[in-house]
Amino acid sequence: MALGALIGAYQEDEAGGLRALLPLAGQTLIEYQVRCLAALGAAPVLVLVDRLPVSLNDAFERLRSEGISVVAVSDAAEAASRFETGTDVILLADGIAPDMTDVARLGEGDDANGTDVPVILTVPDTEANADFERIDASHRWAGMARFPATLVGATAAMIGDWDLQSTLLRRAVQSGGRLFPAASGEGAGPFLAVSTAMAGFERRLLLASRGARDDWVSRFILPLPEELVTERLLETRLRPEWLVRIALALTLGAALAFTRGWLWQGLVALLLATPLDLVARRIALLRLRPLSPSYPAQRMLWPAAGLALIALGWFEARHGGGWGAMVAALAAAAFAEAMRVERSTVELPGAIYFFSRRAAIWLAIPFAFGGWWNLYLCFVALYASASFFVAQHYHHRVARG
Repeated sequence: MALGALIGAYQEDEAGGLRALLPLAGQTLIEYQVRCLAALGAAPVLVLVDRLPVSLNDAFERLRSEGISVVAVSDAAEAASRFETGTDVILLADGIAPDMTDVARLGEGDDANGTDVPVILTVPDTEANADFERIDASHRWAGMARFPATLVGATAAMIGDWDLQSTLLRRAVQSGGRLFPAASGEGAGPFLAVSTAMAGFERRLLLASRGARDDWVSRFILPLPEELVTERLLETRLRPEWLVRIALALTLGAALAFTRGWLWQGLVALLLATPLDLVARRIALLRLRPLSPSYPAQRMLWPAAGLALIALGWFEARHGGGWGAMVAALAAAAFAEAMRVERSTVELPGAIYFFSRRAAIWLAIPFAFGGWWNLYLCFVALYASASFFVAQHYHHRVARG
Protein backbone atom coordinates (compact mmCIF):
# COMPACT_ATOMS: atom_id res chain seq x y z
CA MET A 1 0.00 0.00 0.00
CA ALA A 2 1.19 3.51 -0.84
CA LEU A 3 2.33 5.51 2.15
CA GLY A 4 2.34 9.28 2.62
CA ALA A 5 3.18 11.52 5.56
CA LEU A 6 1.92 14.76 7.09
CA ILE A 7 4.07 16.76 9.53
CA GLY A 8 3.09 19.89 11.44
CA ALA A 9 5.57 22.80 11.37
CA TYR A 10 3.78 25.90 12.57
CA GLN A 11 4.15 26.08 16.37
CA GLU A 12 6.67 28.45 17.93
CA ASP A 13 9.29 27.60 20.53
CA GLU A 14 10.12 29.55 23.68
CA ALA A 15 12.27 32.03 21.72
CA GLY A 16 9.56 32.83 19.18
CA GLY A 17 11.05 30.84 16.30
CA LEU A 18 9.51 27.78 14.71
CA ARG A 19 9.92 24.65 16.79
CA ALA A 20 10.55 22.75 13.55
CA LEU A 21 13.79 24.70 13.07
CA LEU A 22 15.40 23.74 16.37
CA PRO A 23 18.88 22.26 15.74
CA LEU A 24 19.24 18.51 16.18
CA ALA A 25 22.29 16.38 15.38
CA GLY A 26 23.68 18.65 12.69
CA GLN A 27 20.31 19.30 11.06
CA THR A 28 17.01 20.94 11.92
CA LEU A 29 14.21 19.07 13.65
CA ILE A 30 12.07 19.18 10.51
CA GLU A 31 14.87 17.58 8.48
CA TYR A 32 15.17 14.82 11.06
CA GLN A 33 11.40 14.26 10.98
CA VAL A 34 11.23 14.17 7.19
CA ARG A 35 14.20 11.80 6.92
CA CYS A 36 12.62 9.46 9.48
CA LEU A 37 9.48 9.14 7.37
CA ALA A 38 11.27 9.14 4.02
CA ALA A 39 13.31 6.17 5.27
CA LEU A 40 10.01 4.21 5.30
CA GLY A 41 9.36 5.12 1.68
CA ALA A 42 6.69 7.70 2.51
CA ALA A 43 6.01 9.95 -0.49
CA PRO A 44 4.98 12.62 -0.65
CA VAL A 45 5.95 14.02 2.72
CA LEU A 46 3.72 17.04 3.33
CA VAL A 47 4.66 19.72 5.85
CA LEU A 48 1.81 21.84 7.18
CA VAL A 49 2.98 25.46 7.62
CA ASP A 50 1.38 28.81 8.36
CA ARG A 51 4.35 30.70 6.93
CA LEU A 52 7.45 29.69 5.05
CA PRO A 53 10.51 31.52 6.42
CA VAL A 54 13.76 31.40 4.48
CA SER A 55 15.41 28.98 6.93
CA LEU A 56 12.53 26.52 6.61
CA ASN A 57 12.62 26.75 2.82
CA ASP A 58 16.39 26.15 2.93
CA ALA A 59 15.78 22.98 4.94
CA PHE A 60 13.31 21.81 2.29
CA GLU A 61 15.83 22.50 -0.47
CA ARG A 62 18.47 20.43 1.32
CA LEU A 63 16.02 17.55 1.59
CA ARG A 64 15.03 17.83 -2.07
CA SER A 65 18.70 17.79 -3.07
CA GLU A 66 18.84 14.32 -1.47
CA GLY A 67 15.92 13.17 -3.60
CA ILE A 68 13.31 13.38 -0.82
CA SER A 69 9.88 14.52 -1.99
CA VAL A 70 8.84 17.17 0.55
CA VAL A 71 6.00 19.63 -0.11
CA ALA A 72 4.81 22.57 1.99
CA VAL A 73 1.01 22.89 2.33
CA SER A 74 -0.94 25.64 4.07
CA ASP A 75 -4.29 24.04 4.90
CA ALA A 76 -6.20 20.79 5.25
CA ALA A 77 -7.82 20.96 1.81
CA GLU A 78 -4.48 21.29 0.04
CA ALA A 79 -3.05 18.43 2.14
CA ALA A 80 -5.99 16.16 1.27
CA SER A 81 -5.60 16.88 -2.45
CA ARG A 82 -1.97 15.71 -2.41
CA PHE A 83 -2.72 12.15 -1.27
CA GLU A 84 -3.89 9.56 -3.77
CA THR A 85 -6.87 7.33 -3.08
CA GLY A 86 -5.89 4.21 -1.18
CA THR A 87 -2.92 5.85 0.48
CA ASP A 88 -2.21 5.47 4.18
CA VAL A 89 -0.92 8.57 5.95
CA ILE A 90 1.47 8.80 8.88
CA LEU A 91 0.76 11.90 10.95
CA LEU A 92 3.69 13.33 12.89
CA ALA A 93 2.89 16.13 15.29
CA ASP A 94 4.66 19.46 15.33
CA GLY A 95 7.79 19.36 17.50
CA ILE A 96 7.92 15.59 17.96
CA ALA A 97 11.24 13.83 17.45
CA PRO A 98 10.08 10.23 16.99
CA ASP A 99 11.76 7.06 18.15
CA MET A 100 12.83 5.03 15.10
CA THR A 101 11.31 1.90 16.65
CA ASP A 102 7.93 3.61 16.62
CA VAL A 103 8.46 4.87 13.08
CA ALA A 104 9.24 1.33 11.90
CA ARG A 105 6.16 -0.07 13.67
CA LEU A 106 3.85 2.43 12.00
CA GLY A 107 5.56 1.90 8.67
CA GLU A 108 4.84 -1.80 8.82
CA GLY A 109 1.19 -1.15 9.72
CA ASP A 110 -0.93 -3.46 11.82
CA ASP A 111 -2.12 -6.47 9.86
CA ALA A 112 -4.40 -7.66 12.64
CA ASN A 113 -6.45 -4.46 12.55
CA GLY A 114 -6.81 -4.11 8.81
CA THR A 115 -5.74 -1.15 6.73
CA ASP A 116 -8.79 1.06 7.45
CA VAL A 117 -8.41 1.14 11.23
CA PRO A 118 -6.31 4.06 12.52
CA VAL A 119 -3.34 3.20 14.71
CA ILE A 120 -2.43 5.76 17.38
CA LEU A 121 0.74 5.67 19.45
CA THR A 122 0.36 6.73 23.07
CA VAL A 123 2.35 7.45 26.20
CA PRO A 124 1.00 7.05 29.76
CA ASP A 125 -0.78 10.02 31.34
CA THR A 126 1.94 10.81 33.85
CA GLU A 127 3.56 13.99 35.08
CA ALA A 128 6.61 13.31 32.91
CA ASN A 129 4.35 13.30 29.82
CA ALA A 130 2.27 16.33 30.79
CA ASP A 131 3.29 18.25 27.64
CA PHE A 132 1.87 15.59 25.32
CA GLU A 133 -1.71 16.01 24.12
CA ARG A 134 -4.29 14.18 26.24
CA ILE A 135 -6.49 11.50 24.66
CA ASP A 136 -8.36 10.17 27.70
CA ALA A 137 -7.93 9.69 31.43
CA SER A 138 -4.99 7.30 31.06
CA HIS A 139 -3.42 8.05 27.66
CA ARG A 140 -1.68 10.92 25.95
CA TRP A 141 -0.78 11.10 22.27
CA ALA A 142 2.85 10.17 21.48
CA GLY A 143 2.70 12.41 18.41
CA MET A 144 2.35 9.72 15.73
CA ALA A 145 -0.60 7.99 14.11
CA ARG A 146 -1.43 6.11 10.91
CA PHE A 147 -4.77 6.26 9.15
CA PRO A 148 -6.33 6.20 5.65
CA ALA A 149 -5.93 9.31 3.52
CA THR A 150 -9.73 9.50 3.27
CA LEU A 151 -9.72 10.67 6.89
CA VAL A 152 -7.69 13.74 5.86
CA GLY A 153 -10.23 14.55 3.14
CA ALA A 154 -13.20 14.09 5.48
CA THR A 155 -11.54 16.26 8.11
CA ALA A 156 -10.72 18.98 5.58
CA ALA A 157 -14.42 19.19 4.65
CA MET A 158 -15.46 20.09 8.19
CA ILE A 159 -12.42 21.51 9.97
CA GLY A 160 -13.15 25.25 9.84
CA ASP A 161 -10.65 27.09 12.07
CA TRP A 162 -9.69 24.04 14.15
CA ASP A 163 -6.14 22.79 14.43
CA LEU A 164 -5.62 20.11 11.77
CA GLN A 165 -3.37 17.69 13.63
CA SER A 166 -5.53 17.74 16.81
CA THR A 167 -8.71 17.35 14.74
CA LEU A 168 -7.23 14.42 12.83
CA LEU A 169 -6.27 12.81 16.13
CA ARG A 170 -9.80 13.21 17.53
CA ARG A 171 -11.44 11.84 14.40
CA ALA A 172 -9.02 8.90 14.39
CA VAL A 173 -10.00 8.11 17.98
CA GLN A 174 -13.72 8.52 17.25
CA SER A 175 -13.50 6.22 14.21
CA GLY A 176 -12.30 3.34 16.39
CA GLY A 177 -8.58 3.93 16.25
CA ARG A 178 -6.50 1.44 18.21
CA LEU A 179 -4.19 2.79 20.90
CA PHE A 180 -0.73 1.28 21.08
CA PRO A 181 2.01 2.19 23.57
CA ALA A 182 5.03 3.94 22.13
CA ALA A 183 8.54 2.62 22.80
CA SER A 184 9.49 3.16 26.43
CA GLY A 185 12.46 2.75 28.73
CA GLU A 186 15.73 4.55 29.15
CA GLY A 187 16.85 6.17 25.91
CA ALA A 188 13.64 5.23 24.08
CA GLY A 189 10.33 6.78 23.15
CA PRO A 190 9.19 10.03 21.50
CA PHE A 191 10.70 13.37 22.43
CA LEU A 192 8.80 16.65 22.52
CA ALA A 193 11.29 19.22 21.29
CA VAL A 194 12.16 21.98 23.73
CA SER A 195 15.19 24.19 23.05
CA THR A 196 16.54 23.70 26.57
CA ALA A 197 16.46 19.91 26.29
CA MET A 198 17.55 19.31 22.68
CA ALA A 199 21.14 18.56 23.73
CA GLY A 200 19.90 15.64 25.82
CA PHE A 201 18.02 14.11 22.90
CA GLU A 202 21.00 14.68 20.63
CA ARG A 203 23.14 12.81 23.13
CA ARG A 204 20.62 9.99 23.09
CA LEU A 205 20.89 9.80 19.31
CA LEU A 206 24.69 9.75 19.54
CA LEU A 207 24.61 6.82 21.94
CA ALA A 208 22.12 4.96 19.75
CA SER A 209 24.36 5.41 16.70
CA ARG A 210 27.15 3.31 18.19
CA GLY A 211 27.45 0.28 15.97
CA ALA A 212 28.92 -3.13 16.62
CA ARG A 213 32.65 -3.13 17.27
CA ASP A 214 34.16 -6.01 15.33
CA ASP A 215 37.79 -5.57 16.38
CA TRP A 216 39.55 -4.86 19.67
CA VAL A 217 40.96 -1.52 18.55
CA SER A 218 37.54 -0.02 17.78
CA ARG A 219 36.16 -1.45 21.02
CA PHE A 220 38.90 -0.50 23.48
CA ILE A 221 41.03 2.26 21.93
CA LEU A 222 38.96 4.31 19.50
CA PRO A 223 35.63 4.96 21.31
CA LEU A 224 36.78 8.24 22.90
CA PRO A 225 38.37 9.86 19.79
CA GLU A 226 35.52 8.52 17.67
CA GLU A 227 32.97 10.10 20.01
CA LEU A 228 34.78 13.45 20.06
CA VAL A 229 35.22 13.62 16.30
CA THR A 230 31.60 12.57 15.68
CA GLU A 231 30.29 15.30 17.99
CA ARG A 232 32.44 17.96 16.32
CA LEU A 233 31.68 16.98 12.74
CA LEU A 234 27.99 16.37 13.32
CA GLU A 235 27.34 20.11 13.45
CA THR A 236 29.01 20.64 10.08
CA ARG A 237 27.75 19.96 6.57
CA LEU A 238 30.54 17.49 5.94
CA ARG A 239 29.21 14.47 4.06
CA PRO A 240 30.04 11.05 5.57
CA GLU A 241 31.23 9.80 2.20
CA TRP A 242 34.01 12.39 2.27
CA LEU A 243 35.36 10.95 5.53
CA VAL A 244 35.63 7.50 3.99
CA ARG A 245 37.41 8.99 0.97
CA ILE A 246 39.80 10.82 3.29
CA ALA A 247 40.51 7.55 5.11
CA LEU A 248 41.22 5.87 1.77
CA ALA A 249 43.45 8.75 0.65
CA LEU A 250 45.42 8.59 3.92
CA THR A 251 45.88 4.83 3.52
CA LEU A 252 47.09 5.14 -0.06
CA GLY A 253 49.29 8.06 1.00
CA ALA A 254 50.81 5.83 3.69
CA ALA A 255 51.61 3.19 1.07
CA LEU A 256 53.41 5.84 -1.00
CA ALA A 257 55.25 7.13 2.09
CA PHE A 258 56.48 3.60 2.91
CA THR A 259 57.96 3.21 -0.56
CA ARG A 260 59.94 6.42 0.01
CA GLY A 261 61.17 5.37 3.43
CA TRP A 262 58.96 7.81 5.36
CA LEU A 263 57.94 5.11 7.80
CA TRP A 264 56.75 7.23 10.70
CA GLN A 265 54.83 9.57 8.41
CA GLY A 266 53.11 6.59 6.81
CA LEU A 267 52.22 5.12 10.19
CA VAL A 268 50.75 8.41 11.41
CA ALA A 269 48.60 8.63 8.26
CA LEU A 270 47.31 5.11 8.90
CA LEU A 271 46.55 5.87 12.54
CA LEU A 272 44.59 8.98 11.55
CA ALA A 273 42.57 6.91 9.07
CA THR A 274 41.46 4.23 11.55
CA PRO A 275 38.50 6.05 13.17
CA LEU A 276 37.25 7.91 10.09
CA ASP A 277 35.08 5.17 8.59
CA LEU A 278 33.52 4.57 12.02
CA VAL A 279 32.76 8.29 12.36
CA ALA A 280 31.35 8.37 8.82
CA ARG A 281 29.07 5.43 9.58
CA ARG A 282 27.72 7.11 12.71
CA ILE A 283 27.11 10.48 11.07
CA ALA A 284 25.33 8.76 8.19
CA LEU A 285 23.11 6.89 10.65
CA LEU A 286 22.33 10.06 12.59
CA ARG A 287 21.32 11.73 9.34
CA LEU A 288 19.21 8.65 8.51
CA ARG A 289 21.16 7.97 5.32
CA PRO A 290 23.27 4.90 6.16
CA LEU A 291 26.35 4.25 4.08
CA SER A 292 25.97 1.28 1.78
CA PRO A 293 28.30 -1.65 2.59
CA SER A 294 29.09 -1.70 -1.13
CA TYR A 295 30.23 1.93 -1.16
CA PRO A 296 33.42 1.74 -3.28
CA ALA A 297 35.69 3.80 -0.99
CA GLN A 298 34.60 1.71 2.00
CA ARG A 299 35.35 -1.54 0.18
CA MET A 300 38.75 -0.24 -0.94
CA LEU A 301 40.01 0.42 2.60
CA TRP A 302 40.94 -3.23 3.15
CA PRO A 303 42.96 -3.75 -0.06
CA ALA A 304 44.54 -0.29 0.36
CA ALA A 305 45.77 -1.31 3.82
CA GLY A 306 47.17 -4.50 2.30
CA LEU A 307 48.96 -2.40 -0.31
CA ALA A 308 50.50 -0.28 2.46
CA LEU A 309 51.72 -3.43 4.22
CA ILE A 310 53.30 -4.75 1.03
CA ALA A 311 54.89 -1.33 0.39
CA LEU A 312 56.48 -1.50 3.84
CA GLY A 313 57.77 -5.01 3.10
CA TRP A 314 59.17 -3.86 -0.23
CA PHE A 315 61.06 -0.98 1.38
CA GLU A 316 62.46 -3.16 4.17
CA ALA A 317 63.50 -5.84 1.67
CA ARG A 318 65.59 -3.23 -0.18
CA HIS A 319 67.10 -1.73 2.98
CA GLY A 320 68.55 -4.56 5.00
CA GLY A 321 65.53 -6.79 5.56
CA GLY A 322 66.25 -9.11 2.62
CA TRP A 323 63.69 -11.20 0.81
CA GLY A 324 62.22 -12.36 4.13
CA ALA A 325 60.62 -8.96 4.76
CA MET A 326 58.76 -9.09 1.45
CA VAL A 327 57.70 -12.69 2.00
CA ALA A 328 56.36 -11.83 5.47
CA ALA A 329 54.39 -8.87 4.10
CA LEU A 330 52.90 -10.94 1.27
CA ALA A 331 52.07 -13.80 3.65
CA ALA A 332 50.39 -11.43 6.09
CA ALA A 333 48.28 -9.91 3.29
CA ALA A 334 47.32 -13.32 1.89
CA PHE A 335 46.36 -14.83 5.26
CA ALA A 336 44.47 -11.66 6.21
CA GLU A 337 42.33 -11.89 3.06
CA ALA A 338 41.74 -15.62 3.56
CA MET A 339 40.72 -14.97 7.17
CA ARG A 340 38.35 -12.22 6.06
CA VAL A 341 36.62 -14.65 3.71
CA GLU A 342 36.32 -17.24 6.49
CA ARG A 343 34.85 -14.66 8.88
CA SER A 344 32.27 -13.54 6.35
CA THR A 345 30.65 -16.98 6.23
CA VAL A 346 30.19 -17.79 9.92
CA GLU A 347 29.95 -16.01 13.28
CA LEU A 348 33.12 -16.72 15.26
CA PRO A 349 33.55 -16.59 19.04
CA GLY A 350 36.12 -14.01 20.14
CA ALA A 351 36.11 -12.52 16.65
CA ILE A 352 37.12 -9.06 17.91
CA TYR A 353 40.61 -10.42 18.70
CA PHE A 354 41.19 -11.74 15.18
CA PHE A 355 43.46 -9.95 12.72
CA SER A 356 41.96 -6.72 11.37
CA ARG A 357 43.06 -3.63 9.51
CA ARG A 358 42.90 -1.44 12.59
CA ALA A 359 44.64 -4.01 14.78
CA ALA A 360 47.55 -4.34 12.34
CA ILE A 361 48.00 -0.57 12.26
CA TRP A 362 47.93 0.04 16.01
CA LEU A 363 50.21 -2.93 16.74
CA ALA A 364 52.91 -1.23 14.67
CA ILE A 365 53.40 1.52 17.26
CA PRO A 366 55.68 -0.32 19.74
CA PHE A 367 57.72 -1.82 16.89
CA ALA A 368 58.09 1.62 15.29
CA PHE A 369 59.47 3.10 18.49
CA GLY A 370 62.15 0.43 18.53
CA GLY A 371 62.77 0.61 14.80
CA TRP A 372 61.94 -3.11 14.54
CA TRP A 373 60.02 -3.00 11.28
CA ASN A 374 61.20 -6.44 10.12
CA LEU A 375 60.09 -7.95 13.40
CA TYR A 376 56.74 -6.21 12.97
CA LEU A 377 56.25 -7.78 9.54
CA CYS A 378 56.97 -11.23 10.96
CA PHE A 379 54.57 -10.59 13.83
CA VAL A 380 51.64 -9.53 11.63
CA ALA A 381 52.27 -12.53 9.35
CA LEU A 382 52.00 -14.83 12.38
CA TYR A 383 48.96 -12.93 13.70
CA ALA A 384 47.14 -13.12 10.37
CA SER A 385 47.97 -16.80 9.81
CA ALA A 386 46.92 -17.77 13.34
CA SER A 387 43.64 -15.89 12.91
CA PHE A 388 43.02 -17.67 9.62
CA PHE A 389 43.68 -21.16 10.97
CA VAL A 390 41.51 -20.59 14.06
CA ALA A 391 38.70 -19.22 11.89
CA GLN A 392 39.01 -22.14 9.48
CA HIS A 393 39.02 -24.68 12.29
CA TYR A 394 35.89 -23.23 13.82
CA HIS A 395 34.23 -22.91 10.42
CA HIS A 396 34.77 -26.59 9.61
CA ARG A 397 33.68 -27.63 13.10
CA VAL A 398 30.41 -25.77 12.57
CA ALA A 399 30.04 -27.34 9.13
CA ARG A 400 30.36 -30.81 10.70
CA GLY A 401 27.53 -29.92 13.06
